[in-house]
Amino acid sequence: MDLPDRTVLVVGGTSGIGRELARRFAAAGSTVAVGGRSPRALAELAAEGFGTVAVDVTDAASVAAARDAVLARHPGLDTVVTAAGVMLMEDLRDPAHFAATATTVDTNLLGTVRVVDAFTPHLLRRGAGTFVTVTSGIAFLPFPPMPGYAASKAAVHAYSEALRAQLDGTGVGVVELVPPAVATAGQERVNPHALPLDDFATEVMDLLAQEPTPHEILVRGVLGHRWAERDGTYDALVAQRSRSLDALLHRTDREV
Repeated sequence: MDLPDRTVLVVGGTSGIGRELARRFAAAGSTVAVGGRSPRALAELAAEGFGTVAVDVTDAASVAAARDAVLARHPGLDTVVTAAGVMLMEDLRDPAHFAATATTVDTNLLGTVRVVDAFTPHLLRRGAGTFVTVTSGIAFLPFPPMPGYAASKAAVHAYSEALRAQLDGTGVGVVELVPPAVATAGQERVNPHALPLDDFATEVMDLLAQEPTPHEILVRGVLGHRWAERDGTYDALVAQRSRSLDALLHRTDREV
């Protein structure tokens, strides 16, 4: 991917990985717009010189309005990053968990679909462009306290694969970014092994700059997740990650 002189929209770019990617694209020479829900964060990013747009990916009307606003300002938009997402813990023994599952799927999976659907006609008319979807290492190696998150990200992976196949030959590419645990918003306290955000973003931009751009952006820290089944480590790693259930869900037993 030729990073300079691109016109990029980062949906979910008001915090964490999305915000850092927006800054990195801008530093590389791209024109960058950021979409998100937080008025305060959008104002801060506008003060940094970014174009901003309010968008709630769980609301189709909001996504359509954001698309129209962005394309009015940036008719040459060629790259859309779908970084909006939520991570919620769920105790599957409690039926009340369903609300968290519904929120997660609506944001992570259906939110991605809404954004992709909104911008696909524009990119097809251009005959060139890129969608960058954001999944997770947890899509390939589940973290048991977050089952809805794992399922939603696995679904985005499958959707990205299908989207890439259907857009083949149109000039519109699909790149899937697969983060490991990254130290954002206090994650370094939850997971002391989380990859520093700066290191993660540097590696991501180096991989995006490759020609041809890989279909999957896999930093070194996520390779163990991505290839666990292939490498025969999957069962042992899921069992290891299941130990988090006691601490994170205050469990007193191992029964589900």
